[in-house]
Amino acid sequence: MNELPVYTRSQLALRNGDDKPEIWIAYKGLIYDVSRSRLWFKGKHYEHWAGQDLTDELKDAPHDEWVFEHFDAIGVLK
Repeated sequence: MNELPVYTRSQLALRNGDDKPEIWIAYKGLIYDVSRSRLWFKGKHYEHWAGQDLTDELKDAPHDEWVFEHFDAIGVLK
């Protein structure tokens, strides 16, 4: 199994659906590509913005961490 690439918070912040075409979010140290999700259209999902670590915000979501099973982890947040 290949190790995932490591990205900084600055690199993650650029994947917000505006600065670059990718839409990424981080959760528990992993970065997920949510670009294909219609729920993350233009980098916004309800009151949450892409390009950020959303670990602390999950407690306010109407779903649990199982939602990340629908996306591939593409990196590790440094």
